[in-house]
Amino acid sequence: MTAFTIASFNVKNLIGPDKEYYKFQSYTPEEYAWKEDWLADQIVAMNADIVGFQEVFEEEALRDTLGRADRIGQAQNAESLPGPDKRYHKHAIFQHLEYRDYAKAALAFARNIHDGAPGQRRPGVAILSRLGFVGTPEIIQEMDQPLDIPFQTMGGDDGGHFSIRKLSRPILKARVPVQGAVVTVFNCHLKSKLGEFIRSEDAPYPSEADLTQYDPIGRALGAARAAMRRMAEAWVLRGAIIAELRQGNPVIVLGDFNDHENAVSSEIITGEVPFKNYEWMLRHDAEHRGDRYSEEEAAQITENIEAVRLHSAEKMFVRKSLRDMVYTSAFGGHYESIDQILMSRHFTPEWTGAIGEMTYFSVLNDHLTDGSHPEAPYNKLASDHGQIMATIQLREGKR
Repeated sequence: MTAFTIASFNVKNLIGPDKEYYKFQSYTPEEYAWKEDWLADQIVAMNADIVGFQEVFEEEALRDTLGRADRIGQAQNAESLPGPDKRYHKHAIFQHLEYRDYAKAALAFARNIHDGAPGQRRPGVAILSRLGFVGTPEIIQEMDQPLDIPFQTMGGDDGGHFSIRKLSRPILKARVPVQGAVVTVFNCHLKSKLGEFIRSEDAPYPSEADLTQYDPIGRALGAARAAMRRMAEAWVLRGAIIAELRQGNPVIVLGDFNDHENAVSSEIITGEVPFKNYEWMLRHDAEHRGDRYSEEEAAQITENIEAVRLHSAEKMFVRKSLRDMVYTSAFGGHYESIDQILMSRHFTPEWTGAIGEMTYFSVLNDHLTDGSHPEAPYNKLASDHGQIMATIQLREGKR
């Protein structure tokens, strides 16, 4: 193997027919058959070696979808690939056209600990790998100790704190063998931008949910809660990433970040971008106005930051291809990328210790329709996210 592909796919509420996942929401047998067929077509089109799935309610439904994908892919092979009797059957193009099934692939599913009764279901995530796993995949969702984020006033007094005990959705970590190396893959689905409202014990619903009595202040606070939770979840993920990088492990993070690449939550996950020249910067312990970092200190600071920084596959490809726009979400007139694939410097060509390089990035988003378009109801069954995939070429001697 000289290359592998890795993809992220938010399947939008994957669950079997006649099962109420959210209140009054379920699929008829016909709707489910259509959805499964559509998802299978997308899986065949990607034909990825590693896939991170989000919004999976049931492992069984995902396995059924993969089975359908294999049947479609095998039929496609029979029609499109020349037999060994054809003189041209070894041409490289047919290697790229061939669908390789997932019959022997490893699948890890992380059930959401918040998953409840019909109408109150909560989705999990999954990682599929043709390359298998090293060890048992790990699930991060419930904190051993509550995450308390302290605040301080400008005067140095206690400013209160924000605390969470459980993530809204699980983060799934799996180690994947890649020809002599082991790559740690994280699949995440961070808290959405939908407002988080508080319902009192004696109320059937939060007061902010009643749009006939529109409460702009209460709804703004709900959005603030969602943002704080999303950023806290990003910090938990960042901690797990750093632990892997400090062990020298290559890392790829993918999933539905529910925010664009320049959002604070995304920047928490990727890490800081080094300042251009720290010799210009006033030292943290400066005793006079000219007290700056030395050349040696500046180089060390830059290296410390670069060693734990992640890089956007989309950004790397946009720079390489001159493509000016990629989007994975369309709603209310806004087209943006909220699904991402991030890589440690082990996959950047500039670093001498790299084991590979991302050579291609693709997005399947032709199915996306803005919510204001008449075609929008189609998205009830198809995913409301684009699928993204990166192709990584391994370096000679590093495989």
